[in-house]
Amino acid sequence: MNVTTGRKGKFITVEGGDGAGKSTVIVRMYEELCRRGMDVLLTREPGGIDIAEQIREIILNPTHTQMDRRTEALLYAAARRQHLAEKVFPALEAGKLVLCDRFIDSSLAYQGHARGLGIDEVYAINRFAVEDCMPQWTLFFEVSPEVGLNRINATKGREVNRLDLEGLRFHERVREGYQLAMARDPERFIVIDAEQEPDQVFASAMEALLARL
Repeated sequence: MNVTTGRKGKFITVEGGDGAGKSTVIVRMYEELCRRGMDVLLTREPGGIDIAEQIREIILNPTHTQMDRRTEALLYAAARRQHLAEKVFPALEAGKLVLCDRFIDSSLAYQGHARGLGIDEVYAINRFAVEDCMPQWTLFFEVSPEVGLNRINATKGREVNRLDLEGLRFHERVREGYQLAMARDPERFIVIDAEQEPDQVFASAMEALLARL
């Protein structure tokens, strides 16, 4: 699937395990691209618009520990669909460059592999949700689960969500899930070493993206 049908813009996503620092870097990337005069939309998943943000609160609420894993996967897909229909599709049709913090690969890694639902099964749910819309490129911020969790624990004031309550083995399986997702579509992914110093991570991500724009 590609994001070509009837849409003039470019769709770029960023992915990575918890604590990879991608959400901080994507804001800096957005600011730099705007400074260069590009027409850029910055958004995130789950969320980005009101309905999807409300679904996000349900999914990530740390008190919802009894949520069934299939329910979780379906809620992510529902939030994704509404976000695309209401925000991303119009931006792409207007010729914007869309930068999105997480997309379908998160579902494949977290629900498909780490939750054990199966990557093919979760992909099928999401293919229905996204139609023909897949990113041209995905920046994957590579960090070991140990480093990522240490960063989370050291960051005061950070949002603590339901996924943060999971143990190391879960986050190891997330990393495995991303590796499997990348093997399915290797030409789309750009791997960034997220264990570098923050400024170097940003520089590496910008260099890789600008080389393709």
